[in-house]
Amino acid sequence: MRLQVIATGEGHRLHCDDGVAAVVADVELTNKFLKHLVVRCFSPATVRAYAYDLLNFLRFLSGRRAALADVVPTDLFDYLDWQQQPPATVGVRVVRLADRRGAAPASVNRRVAAVRGLFEYAVTTGARVDNPVPAGRRSSGLRAKRRGLLGHIGPARAGTGGRLVREPRRLPESLSAEEISDFLADLGTYRDRAIVLLMALGGLRAAEVRSLRLADVDMGLRRVRVMGKGGRERVVPVERAFFVELGAYLRDERPAGCATPQCFVVLRGPTTGGPLTEAGMRRVFRTHRARSGAVRVRPHRLRHSYGTELAAAGIDLLVLRELMGHASPETTAGYVHLSEATLAAEYAAARAGAR
Repeated sequence: MRLQVIATGEGHRLHCDDGVAAVVADVELTNKFLKHLVVRCFSPATVRAYAYDLLNFLRFLSGRRAALADVVPTDLFDYLDWQQQPPATVGVRVVRLADRRGAAPASVNRRVAAVRGLFEYAVTTGARVDNPVPAGRRSSGLRAKRRGLLGHIGPARAGTGGRLVREPRRLPESLSAEEISDFLADLGTYRDRAIVLLMALGGLRAAEVRSLRLADVDMGLRRVRVMGKGGRERVVPVERAFFVELGAYLRDERPAGCATPQCFVVLRGPTTGGPLTEAGMRRVFRTHRARSGAVRVRPHRLRHSYGTELAAAGIDLLVLRELMGHASPETTAGYVHLSEATLAAEYAAARAGAR
């Protein structure tokens, strides 16, 4: 049986080559759920992510010769175990150590959330009488929930079911000024430099950069209007260096008469003038990481560098939350931490004063 995700004019959907009735029924129910998300105005990227996460779950069920109607709560715990198995490496003798590990905790929880949503839809439409996905723990015994620095604001949403897998709490991984400078110096087009500066000086996500429209760029006030996750719109001021590169890109590189509403377009090849794709942006970063030696540069690390620098400068966290487009205040609070250099200096000063 071959299960896959295909893109259509109405969004992403699952496709199956198998004619088994139970499998066909599961794929049909899943596609109805994905269409339901489109009707509810979920972003194309979110619907695509749901499609691939549910594809993963259906592949798990196909290996057990089970259907959605057969799933019980213990199957979800088996699904957690299944995701920790390394992928099959038939005919491959050399395997990266990273590939020997299973899915990351965040990926597992995201997939479980997608499966929970599918079963909630099944219950609502009468395809099932219950949702078999276990609820994750939300608190520790009778202790009050830790709410953090911005806890008084409250969460953006509730009732998501909790997480089944504990996720490690890591600090946002930022980049040094030297790494960003080395990477920028290797870029050969104004377009690529403008993209990187928009992430480093404006904190935009990769998807937000690709979807940025020319009409949302204010060259005079040096601001960009961004449509972020969950349809949340925000206005972000950006430093002059970005607009210098952007102006050169619009003047010298963007094809004349290009009617594409997106700001950043393909500069060469058969799709010249079309919107820059996710694969195209990944190719830019992959190529110049290798050539520049700045191997740690990633779009989201540029965004983390922006947030960490502003937090270290003492910006109000409510302002930082708005600039970053965070739904959860806890995400913004994660940027407030002392650098390794600050910790070392404070420790050295304390030790010197104790002598």
